[in-house]
Amino acid sequence: MTAVPAPSLDRDRLSAMAAAIACVAVVGTGLGLSIPLLSLEMERMGASSVIIGLNTAVAGLAAILTVPFVPRLAARIGVVRLLILAIVLGGLCLSAFKLLPHLALWFPLRFVFSTTMGVLFVLSEYWINDAAPPERRGLVMGIYATVLAIGFAIGPTLLTVVGTQGFAPYLAGSALFFLGLTPLILARSLSPDLGHDGSAGILTYLRLAPLAVLAAALYGAVEAGAFAILPLYGLRIGLDAQVAAALVSAVALGNVLFQIPVGLLADRVDRRLVLLGASLAGALGAALIPAASVSLPLLSALLFAWGGIAGTLYTVGLAHLGASLRGPDLAGANAAFVMLYNAGLMLGPPLIGGGMDLEPPQGFAVALAVLFVAYAVPVVRSLVRDRAA
Repeated sequence: MTAVPAPSLDRDRLSAMAAAIACVAVVGTGLGLSIPLLSLEMERMGASSVIIGLNTAVAGLAAILTVPFVPRLAARIGVVRLLILAIVLGGLCLSAFKLLPHLALWFPLRFVFSTTMGVLFVLSEYWINDAAPPERRGLVMGIYATVLAIGFAIGPTLLTVVGTQGFAPYLAGSALFFLGLTPLILARSLSPDLGHDGSAGILTYLRLAPLAVLAAALYGAVEAGAFAILPLYGLRIGLDAQVAAALVSAVALGNVLFQIPVGLLADRVDRRLVLLGASLAGALGAALIPAASVSLPLLSALLFAWGGIAGTLYTVGLAHLGASLRGPDLAGANAAFVMLYNAGLMLGPPLIGGGMDLEPPQGFAVALAVLFVAYAVPVVRSLVRDRAA
């Protein structure tokens, strides 16, 4: 069999990774625009905060219920075909929210919309992981996470340009989704072949790559808890609403800037050591929040560093997943990864908010620290077991 020339192989890898990352970046921008837009629209429709929260929570439920079937479906119809279908359906759903302004219809519509997002993230992350060179996987996943975070940050900013009323923001969001089709179509010949349906259950992937999958759950819990509860914590320590909300920006900015450096580090040392370092640093950073809360500049600096470190759990977890599994098993594990991330999104706010209620207000920091320490335990066990062997 004739070997593929290295330059051609490198170009194919680069084209495949660029297509998947560009696709997710564009759709991430549209998604970042849609989440606040839909909440504002529901408030204008007279929905209570509980109803708005329940409708938003449908996103996590949809992912948990449907994501396990994504690898099997992709094996049958093709990765790029399913990605294209998901983007088209997601873009149409976004415009449909404005065309169907009835809260009863928004729940099934949100379920379908969120299902398309689950498909997008499972398959794009699988494609990137599959195409990434093993020795550069951490860097590639760092670039992916950075671009995605920038896309999510740009989305809400676009609302200041197009406004939040009328059809304009919905059409702009849909247009961003459809723009994501371009890199997919250009790179359709580089689509990975799953080979078979990879129908193993989530427990199988918890056994095959437990540290990677649990990293997703921890990051989901910490991200959702921090973004939802951190502004409330700011209010409890005496900050005004605008400043309290700005604390989230410090976390988000750190998340953007730390991904690539830590991804590079993960290519040079055992990724489990990086995961352990991130979890211990995350626990320490959370434990220092009460002491830092006496000074706004100090608290902002701490949250910047803490948010950056916490965000790398997702990046390094994905890289560790790609190093542990290949082919259909990697696709199935990516589905489990996204499922556990969404489970964390659903469980994080009540756990962290409950901690703050039990010991106001610093129970917020205690709950965060406990979550990081809980994840560090299986990482240490894995390292000790390998060292003993």
